[in-house]
Amino acid sequence: MNLEQIIKEKKGTVVDVRTPGEFMGGNVAGSINIPLQEIPEKLVEIKALNMPLILCCASGGRSGQAHYYLSQQGIECFNGGSWFDVNYFANN
Repeated sequence: MNLEQIIKEKKGTVVDVRTPGEFMGGNVAGSINIPLQEIPEKLVEIKALNMPLILCCASGGRSGQAHYYLSQQGIECFNGGSWFDVNYFANN
C-alpha cells in the first residue's frame, strides 16, 4: 500500500510536527500535533499511536527530520510532506 492509499483509507495516524500556532492556523482533520522538538520526549506516547504514522508540516522539511528520527527508533512512519498535500489525499 502506498502513502496516498494509506491516507485515503485513513490507516494509521497523521502527526503534524509544526508549532501549535501553525497547527491552529489550519490542519488535517483528525491529525494530532506533536511539535518536532517535542518528539524525543514524547516517544512513549508516539509508540502507542495507531501505525503507520503519516508525518506532515509546512513544506516537508521538519516532517523529514521527524521521519528520520522515528525510523531510527523502529517506528513505522512516512514523510507526508506538506499538510496541504496530506489534506488533499485525505479529502479526495
